[in-house]
Amino acid sequence: MKRTNRAHTKTSRRLTRSPVNIYANQRCMIRKPRRFFPELFAMTNPLLHAHVLPPFSQIQPEHIEPAIRQLIDEGRSQLQQLLAELKNPTWETLVAPLEAQGDKLDQAWAPVSHLNSVANSEALRQAYNTCIGLLTDYSTEFSQNQALYRAYQQLADSTAYAHLTQAQKQTIDNALRDFRLGGVALNDADQKRYGEIQKRLSELSTRFSNNLLDATQAWYKHFDNADALAGLPESALAQAAQAAAQKDLQGYVVTLDFPSYYAVIMYADNRALREEIYRAYVTRASAEGKKADGSSAAEFDNTAIISETLALRHELAQLLGFNNYAERSLASKMAESPAQVLQFLNELASKSKPFAERDYAELKAFAASQGCTDLQAWDTTYYSEKLRVAKYAVSQEELRPYFPAETVIAGMFTVVQRLFGIEVKQNSEFDSYHPDLRFYNIHKDGETIASFYLDLFARDKKKGGAWMADCRVRRNTGSAVQLPVAFLTCNFTPPVGDTPSLLTHDEVTTLFHEFGHGLHHMLTQIDVAAVSGINGVAWDAVELPSQFMENWCWEPEAIPLISGHYQTGEPLPQALLDKMLAAKNFQSGLQMIRQLEFSLFDFRLHAEYNPHTPQTAQQVLNDVRAQVAVIVPPAFNRFENSFSHIFAGGYAAGYYSYKWAEVLSADAYSRFEEEGIFNRTTGESFLTEILQQGGSKAPMELFKNFRGREPHIDALLRHSGIQEEAA
Repeated sequence: MKRTNRAHTKTSRRLTRSPVNIYANQRCMIRKPRRFFPELFAMTNPLLHAHVLPPFSQIQPEHIEPAIRQLIDEGRSQLQQLLAELKNPTWETLVAPLEAQGDKLDQAWAPVSHLNSVANSEALRQAYNTCIGLLTDYSTEFSQNQALYRAYQQLADSTAYAHLTQAQKQTIDNALRDFRLGGVALNDADQKRYGEIQKRLSELSTRFSNNLLDATQAWYKHFDNADALAGLPESALAQAAQAAAQKDLQGYVVTLDFPSYYAVIMYADNRALREEIYRAYVTRASAEGKKADGSSAAEFDNTAIISETLALRHELAQLLGFNNYAERSLASKMAESPAQVLQFLNELASKSKPFAERDYAELKAFAASQGCTDLQAWDTTYYSEKLRVAKYAVSQEELRPYFPAETVIAGMFTVVQRLFGIEVKQNSEFDSYHPDLRFYNIHKDGETIASFYLDLFARDKKKGGAWMADCRVRRNTGSAVQLPVAFLTCNFTPPVGDTPSLLTHDEVTTLFHEFGHGLHHMLTQIDVAAVSGINGVAWDAVELPSQFMENWCWEPEAIPLISGHYQTGEPLPQALLDKMLAAKNFQSGLQMIRQLEFSLFDFRLHAEYNPHTPQTAQQVLNDVRAQVAVIVPPAFNRFENSFSHIFAGGYAAGYYSYKWAEVLSADAYSRFEEEGIFNRTTGESFLTEILQQGGSKAPMELFKNFRGREPHIDALLRHSGIQEEAA
């Protein structure tokens, strides 16, 4: 399913910048430091100098470790001095200096972390892995510093606390929570074990991510001519020809990068080829994985990493007094208990499954009418697209010429201008790491309020998926306000020859989704780093702005703004628009149940873990599929080995957040449906009550301030086309 594949690869962010967990979710591997001459190197190391924006062209792998070591040493010295001199802690004497030092370190690390994802190299990877270990140790030291914890508690108990701003109070409250979650109350032996577990988990997470990237790039298939690729549209063939040329080969090359894989699995008439690429894709980073020459890619197997990760997470949770890692995960989320999450997911599954079964029965009948009486996993996407065309006379490829990337981007900026009164302008004066990279400034009322980088296209050495990450966070430095800067990253099909990048409508919604995250980060008016933008926002609420923005991709009033034929500029014809809208909820039951399968698998994996009789991840997944799945993949499918959201990201025991937040976003959007999708007053309300507030208040409080009540699930069911039976 297009929506499903997009959804499970999309967003990657850091958590909050509370002083005890700035880098707690970064992943590590310890290596011996290189020798260097610190005085001379510091003068020339770009990571040790203040920059408004990252000096990408100057950053070399050899700069990274010395800079991070020096900044960590500075942070340790500052903390030691601060605690030695501290008498009666205030915001100005305790929190503000720690925020400033943390931001200095983060400004050095943010471009390194980003480059590791978008311009990966062996030297950069080694430097990154080394520094992740250093940062993990540093974060653990903070989280277990009892003197620092007592200072925060003293400030929280003081009369001065009552006079702080809401953002400052929330920062202190979050910090005290994170101290406890970081093991500050543990005895010395348990604190030591906590640190060992965190370090190992960081290493495992980085290895999981690297294995997936390497396994994805290890496989490709070369064709001398296009005969075997019959059925692929011209755009996909051109991209395959370009991929071959990049490998100095004649003919065509298909890869496991998502745009290439998806074109084959959706359009290739050659069933054997679809099966081959499907098998290669779903066995990535497993013992069954293969390389381009057919040899085993088992060196990238993530199976053992998954097992060790689950065991260590469970041990970590129990050290902190939780029964399991699911309870630990919910300690900083909106959801109150594992039982509440499971009830939410199971109820949604019970309402959705009849629709999924209906969708699948229709698909099987259609495939049989086309001569495929034994529908397999590598056939479902292919026949789903043919069924879509048969039912609605519209295909993704028919829509693609009307969504050139440049038109979509410009239209997206127009949408947010009409909603929030902001103006987005491209800026050519910036330091870049790749010709594809773009840079934009956001203006409101004539003033620059934020900026962002946009990296749109798939390429070699770039991790797959789509995400937003922060480059700079809004904060009051004491003398000025540091403006927020975001990284927005996608993996769309690049331009080929004279043909610009043309997006599927699904890719359009992906772009709007990530831009929604970016707006949450960039439009904040909170000046305290730990709760500015997405920082401090409960993980199961952070998807609200992103999923909210997707709605405008389906509105007849908005689509003319984001579409226009790449050759003629002709807007999307009304007849084609009507067909696209009619097909909006095509197979929505299957899409919903697939996401619930992922969510239940993740949550049960962490909630039901038993160290005495541990189930493998595959066993748990099989059990979840027996409960909710309508389409059961073949036994060789190793989905869990590439599920980077929960094994190399921040979504462990939290993938349910997508559905949880989708309830919020659908209900929030229903107010626009009632008052007008470009109603400026409604847009201003969403801006001031949600986007500008960051993590300064509880997400339910913010939602009720905007909607006037608690969220209802009805809007989600209606938007998904499954309301009738659910009612």
